[in-house]
Amino acid sequence: MSVYVGIDVHRKRSQIAVVDHDGAVQVNRNVPNGVETVLSVIGDLPIGAPVAFEAAYGWGWLVELLEDYGFEPHLVHPLRCKAIASARLKNDKVDAATLAHLLRADLLPEAWIAPLGVRQQRALLRHRCQLVRLRTLLRNRVHAVLADYGCDRSGSYFTTPGRVWLDGLDLPDASRRVVDDLLVLMDALKKPIDALDQQLVAHARGDPRVKTLTQLPGVGTLTALVIVAEIGDVSRFPSARKLAAWAGLTPTVRSSDMTVPHGHISKQGSDWLRWILCEAARTAKRSPEFAASYQRLARRRGKKIATTAIARRLLTHAYHLLRAVQAQHVRQGTR
Repeated sequence: MSVYVGIDVHRKRSQIAVVDHDGAVQVNRNVPNGVETVLSVIGDLPIGAPVAFEAAYGWGWLVELLEDYGFEPHLVHPLRCKAIASARLKNDKVDAATLAHLLRADLLPEAWIAPLGVRQQRALLRHRCQLVRLRTLLRNRVHAVLADYGCDRSGSYFTTPGRVWLDGLDLPDASRRVVDDLLVLMDALKKPIDALDQQLVAHARGDPRVKTLTQLPGVGTLTALVIVAEIGDVSRFPSARKLAAWAGLTPTVRSSDMTVPHGHISKQGSDWLRWILCEAARTAKRSPEFAASYQRLARRRGKKIATTAIARRLLTHAYHLLRAVQAQHVRQGTR
């Protein structure tokens, strides 16, 4: 007998529903997260049984569990699933059973499950970006403290001469304590950031996709690494437009009759990919390849919209470069 499993994943506990081929709910239980507790519900099901779960907080452990024990995991797109299965009654039991029913009816809006290696690379790159953001926050706090006393210098505060200048400032005791503590925290962040940079750069040397993407204006090694990790398998996108839509860089459309108004970009999909492309666009917009179109768009629509447009064009170029690298790899593998 065919069975279908829906799991509503939460941080500490998950709701598990098992539905048979006729749509009858066989089991609907709430259990603590863990290998033994989940297997106590689904462990006796046939090998290869399909399991659906939403891309919610902390789903990585569940994918590994299902793959290790021979189940077929299906990651659900949460926004699209809500559009299909909107119900007046909403609770964990209903949600888990709905996932199983959608899986049984082949109506499940699935998302791509990135392999473990891709997920680990994303984790490293996001961790590095968050550490740098934290260091920037600390630097801004130093600037804010010194601004209260009218202290400023033309160069950076955090180079060797800048640190000597900071040490020589005559500040009240409380403000001196704040600045010194912020500097200590920044120094503590330098070691893990440098170690991550060395590891990531070493990884980039063996990846032809990274080398190819650095040909684009505004794209350095770390930017290329983020683009590669966030996109993953580029062949899952049939066109550059589909990739841009996944990255949230395409405008929303709410058409009615003959009217087709375009709104702001959707901002769905990977926040990290959209962010890194917009950062790269701030440099790329000054390159000969994009400068003219940027200036034209900036005059007509404003600088922010123009920068976003350059980010999308960068992503389009990146898509075609990645497809070319992939095609070359396939050709070499068939020889």
